[in-house]
Amino acid sequence: MLLIRSARIVDPVTGRDAEADILIDGSYIKEVGENLTCTDARVIEAGGLVAAPGLVDGHVHFRDPGLTYKEDIYSGAAAAKRGGFTSVICMANTKPPVDSVQTLEYVINKGKDTGIHVHSAATVTKGMKGKELTDMKALADAGAAVFTDDGVPVMDEGLLLRALQEAEVLGKVVSLHEEDPALMSQPGVNAGRIADLLGYGGADACAEYTMAARDSMLALAAGARLCIQHISSGVSVEIVRQAKKMGAHVYAEATPHHFTLTEEDVPRYGTLARMNPPLRTAWDREKIIEGLSDGTIDMIATDHAPHSREEKEKPLSQAPSGITGLETSLGLGIKSLVQPGHISLMRLMELMSSSPAKIYGFDHKGIRAGAPADLVLFGENELWTVGDFASKASNTPFAGWNIPGKVHYTICSGKIVYQADERGQG
Repeated sequence: MLLIRSARIVDPVTGRDAEADILIDGSYIKEVGENLTCTDARVIEAGGLVAAPGLVDGHVHFRDPGLTYKEDIYSGAAAAKRGGFTSVICMANTKPPVDSVQTLEYVINKGKDTGIHVHSAATVTKGMKGKELTDMKALADAGAAVFTDDGVPVMDEGLLLRALQEAEVLGKVVSLHEEDPALMSQPGVNAGRIADLLGYGGADACAEYTMAARDSMLALAAGARLCIQHISSGVSVEIVRQAKKMGAHVYAEATPHHFTLTEEDVPRYGTLARMNPPLRTAWDREKIIEGLSDGTIDMIATDHAPHSREEKEKPLSQAPSGITGLETSLGLGIKSLVQPGHISLMRLMELMSSSPAKIYGFDHKGIRAGAPADLVLFGENELWTVGDFASKASNTPFAGWNIPGKVHYTICSGKIVYQADERGQG
């Protein structure tokens, strides 16, 4: 038994934003109310803390199998716990890629030992080569949470249309990395003033939004569910907005780095600000925030992309793209979205928990009796310094930043899987 006392519950499922106690019995919430008592429960005095549903990240890279010097399922899960996440979806661009039931089961089974819910994507095409579809039914039956060739776009329209149709029959989402290689000179940095200043070719925004437009219309034609990954262009935001108005079942995710930084930060942070798709202009950032506010963008995803220090210390043109994000996502959401007044804390929790859970079909009933006891307790405005990572990697431009939203507890299936302080009592 676990009793959480006097927490401010912020739950987008029930709409509750009020102080209350939460009594947990086993893996489920037994009761939510005022002045709850239980003589044999461990007590967490949560006065001053927010209690929200456990965070859900639909887009992480745990590099396992094959690239575990960067991250593995255990270290990635440790980073997730520290960030307040109780559910994550691992992307399929591992070595080998998750294009077989055997590899999928390896990820899922290893994830069962982490203390949180580790789900796995499977690839759309065999070997992520864009030539032949995987056995999507077998992979779905084996537990694939979503289908994606994340990291590379699916360029064959006919093949993608068939994948969307098959995924819809299986009740699954297809999630796509939208960057046309033919429209990119060099990946990782936005084509524009900063790329010109650095003498770097860059990736034009049209590489993203032309693909987003094409695939949104394919989803409309198929009647299928499609996610536009890590949206970076303001034009892409408008394309998703219009596609939704047309009746397309299109979702979009945005990352904390895309709503916090712009291309102007690349000279300062160097390879730590190199990512695919790249940081773009202040206008693009504003349009992403607008999309998060008005519901055009459905969820926040970290695109947690760990790399070794040696890899990131290479020249800009040679270093891999991507940054870690699980341990900073909540804090950056509060700093960049809530504190400036763009969205409410309730909306942030929707973007980071209930919305992705609903899209991917996870068991997520909020904070109420009978719901799974997956929770995060954090100080909304409590500052902490980014560093001392649980992840194997530290490739982030946010190292050293003081940001709000310190996570005190992450609770998954009724068990405390991360604890930052000693508020708990016997």
